[in-house]
Amino acid sequence: MGSKEEDRGGEEEEEEENEAAWLVGIKNLQIQPYPLPPLGPHDVKVRVKALGICGSDVHHFKTMRCASFIVKKPMVIGHECAGIVEEVGTEVKSLAVGDHVALEPGISCRRCSLCKDGRYNLCPEMKFFGSPPTNGSLANKVVHPSYLCYKLPDNVSLEEGAMCEPLSVGVHACRRANINPTTNVLIIGSGPIGLVTLLAARAFGAPRIIIVDVDDERLSIAKSLGADGIVQVSQDIKLVDEEVGLIQKAMSSRIHVSFDCVGYSKTMTTALNVTHSGGKVCLIGLALTEMTVPLAPAAAREIEVIGIFRYRNTWPLCIEFLRTGKIDVKPLITHRFGFSQEEVERAFETSARGGNAIKVMFNL
Repeated sequence: MGSKEEDRGGEEEEEEENEAAWLVGIKNLQIQPYPLPPLGPHDVKVRVKALGICGSDVHHFKTMRCASFIVKKPMVIGHECAGIVEEVGTEVKSLAVGDHVALEPGISCRRCSLCKDGRYNLCPEMKFFGSPPTNGSLANKVVHPSYLCYKLPDNVSLEEGAMCEPLSVGVHACRRANINPTTNVLIIGSGPIGLVTLLAARAFGAPRIIIVDVDDERLSIAKSLGADGIVQVSQDIKLVDEEVGLIQKAMSSRIHVSFDCVGYSKTMTTALNVTHSGGKVCLIGLALTEMTVPLAPAAAREIEVIGIFRYRNTWPLCIEFLRTGKIDVKPLITHRFGFSQEEVERAFETSARGGNAIKVMFNL
């Protein structure tokens, strides 16, 4: 009898070895077993300890799609993560068991012309955690290439490590727009991406940063994080000219770069109209695939329109910003949940509601 009990216990242990949050339908997440692939020679097995919910995760949760990415079969969700190395492949020299690491979630092919040019974020074969059809990382453990796992210094927590993913969007945008101590910055949208863009722009030396949004609660958060000025705007496109005047007054100087962290016709129109001649508009938010904007007048003023998609080569700089205290992401983490069926559901409902929830974090 004893041996059968032990056998059964062993079987249970095997079943519970790894579990993940699977998106199985609209607003339907289930914690279920998640068998891991074998560990390759250049891979590491990471026990996930911190994972943040992203806006794209919420889109998948609510609609089973995000832009052109459609969930067609059950998928493990999540991609903003950090954890502890539990096992290393035979060829891994850069990491050791016990290391705390932040994971860059996208695996590019490393062979196409874009990858070879260093623009691997645009790789057409990108396999990205939690972006259909690739499973994500809201799991007890994941297997990931060692070169995409970045060791965290002792003074950078695992939660901060997980925040490197959203922060990377802001860092990549600031690099693309060449933010420096001579560029005054406008940020449209004070959601999580607008706020990390604020932190990144300040770290890159922007002397004056104004944030606009329709939500006064989000604007007060932006102010507390160091925005030099805030302007509450409407959703009425007829008020663009009037609001452009208010924004320019708040800046009280030239606006050299505008970041649209929303991506609507009105926000992009505002950005194009408010930016000083010869300046740049960087579109980060991708709410709409098509929009109507006054492009010809902006072109006549030599406004450069810059697109960004995710990020590339950002984790080392993000970690350095966190290590030195040049950026503090901790105030962005507003809610924390554990990894149980009930808490996973509550966490996604909290994030989907918005309001005062900026970054909802799982502690696994």
